[in-house]
Amino acid sequence: MHSAPAPLVDRFGRVHTDLRVSLTDRCNLRCTYCMPAEGLNWLPRAEVLTDDEIVRLAGIGVRRLGIGSLRLTGGEPLLRRGLPALVARLTALGVELSLTTNGIGLARTAAALKEAGLHRVNVSLDTLRPERYQEITRRDRIEDVFAGLAAARAAGLEPVKINAVPVRGVNDDEILDLVEFAAEHGYRMRFIESMPLDAQGAWDRTKMITADELLAVLADRWELLPVERQHSGGDGSARRGTPPAEEWRIAGTDTLIGVIASVTRPFCGGCDRVRLTADGQLRNCLFATEESDLRALLRGGADDDAIERAWRNTIARKGPGHDINSADFRQPDRPMSAIGG
Repeated sequence: MHSAPAPLVDRFGRVHTDLRVSLTDRCNLRCTYCMPAEGLNWLPRAEVLTDDEIVRLAGIGVRRLGIGSLRLTGGEPLLRRGLPALVARLTALGVELSLTTNGIGLARTAAALKEAGLHRVNVSLDTLRPERYQEITRRDRIEDVFAGLAAARAAGLEPVKINAVPVRGVNDDEILDLVEFAAEHGYRMRFIESMPLDAQGAWDRTKMITADELLAVLADRWELLPVERQHSGGDGSARRGTPPAEEWRIAGTDTLIGVIASVTRPFCGGCDRVRLTADGQLRNCLFATEESDLRALLRGGADDDAIERAWRNTIARKGPGHDINSADFRQPDRPMSAIGG
């Protein structure tokens, strides 16, 4: 009988059970808040982790470090060739597996991903208006996203969550419309505060719709009932992680609305997340300014013990939280598309 792995705990007592794995830095959209119209300098293929490398690192996380959930991200993870086969291998590790996508390729892949073992999806969608979608993403693909959402629900990848970033003067007039759309189609709506993770470094705090503003708009239309957060992971011996989204239910309905207020209501004290970039760099925070090169260890012949030590050392260096609201804040060198959500 195998003993449970020692939890992945930092110096503040936070247990890390959630691994975010970026499968690629490439994307088929050019969202104005994420990257320039011409795109970015993508990673050379040789620098991207192979399927075998991803499975090995994830396996070390699960068997030795207590990782209990994996989220596949990008860039756009559906651009990764042979994704269903990779999903099947990761599912075999016995963890909850989810995926964040822009939804464009979901209509043709949802059924195969479900069959391979994927549990659920989050789909990014900031507007319901075709012309506005094209302005934001620089692509005319909104109908593909609608089809992808429907396919995900039909395949049973539930709950299907929609992620939207409301920005002042861009799409903040669609907050109620997005909630009603999600409720009508059986999706779950989540709003995320805009964060300084764009490639251009053009994030503007004054354009961010705060959680308080968002909730005021929602409460003006509906009675909102707070939903108690469900803690994740941990074995009770150390502080367990807290889901990033605060949730409310619209009174008299089953409609749930989530708000992720990373800037104005940071949840760093309950963070249980660790991130692996597409090129094998381990990050202990979304806003980290340093990384640990697990790819070099893998390709240099390191054994699992050495990789586990590197992982634990990275988490041991994790700070108390991000400094977005401090004069000392320094935006990470990598944009969100290269870090992975």
